Amino acid sequence: MQNTFELAHVGINNTDAAAAQELCDLFCLMFNLDPRQGKKSEFAGTFFECVRSQYLGTHGHIGMSTGDLEAAVEELTEKGFGFDQETAAHFDDGRLQNIYLAGEFGGFAVHVMQQPRP
Repeated sequence: MQNTFELAHVGINNTDAAAAQELCDLFCLMFNLDPRQGKKSEFAGTFFECVRSQYLGTHGHIGMSTGDLEAAVEELTEKGFGFDQETAAHFDDGRLQNIYLAGEFGGFAVHVMQQPRP
């Protein structure tokens, strides 16, 4: 079975919190998005995550969501992709919430995440 993936957001690394805020404000103005403050980032709507530091990926990261993350990890593993287990985050009930693939793709790290359940 092939899993379905959707683009969740693009994460953009910044030098510091001020640069992340400036970029977030710009995207909000540009595309009429609502700003939201995260733990490590400023979000412009759900599309852009302006990271307050240099994080994974030379340029940043691409977040992909899927309805069944465990099955998606299995499929990607079968296709020969590896995962950075140190980045794995779990829900309180122990299910996998998100994880980064090993390496970079076009200068971006990629993480896959569980879509919210209805």
